[in-house]
Amino acid sequence: MEVTPTPIKDAVVIQPRVFGDERGFFMESWNQKTFCEKGLNLDFVQDNQSRSSRGILRGLHYQNPAPQGKLVRVTAGSVFDVIVDLRRSSQTFGKWFGLELSSANKTMLWVPPGMAHGFLCLEDGTDFLYKCTDLYDPSSEHCLRWDDPEVGISWPLDGIVPQLSAKDQNGRSLAETVGYP
Repeated sequence: MEVTPTPIKDAVVIQPRVFGDERGFFMESWNQKTFCEKGLNLDFVQDNQSRSSRGILRGLHYQNPAPQGKLVRVTAGSVFDVIVDLRRSSQTFGKWFGLELSSANKTMLWVPPGMAHGFLCLEDGTDFLYKCTDLYDPSSEHCLRWDDPEVGISWPLDGIVPQLSAKDQNGRSLAETVGYP
């Protein structure tokens, strides 16, 4: 497993070892011992999965006061995955990082607690999976605007008009977020 830091403090890109032949492939997506050896001492309590069509934009979601760390990956299709640091004491507060996660590249992203997270679905039938470090608490749910000019995310829209939920259409600006210390 290869772990690569991102420009966002504490967030890392994880490239698992993939063993393939004419029958298909095998990879280990989670092994507590291996992750600990790489400095990622994580305890997960919940797994989630979503399926989306091309053009669906989910996010940018975060939970406060009960933040969730998330290990995210795609098992079918592809997304442009984005995190925004909402930790006010962080040197990367308000900065974003994005990358493509796909069933083809098998790349994973560790999203530490204190981040807003979302993704733009790039293909129909995309399955997005994530492991969480805390249980979902609807009363802690918040949404950062996906198109906040202060954050300035460069979404690869390529003519796509993103489809958002009502909650995501009403996301707050960075200045209005219920951020972390």
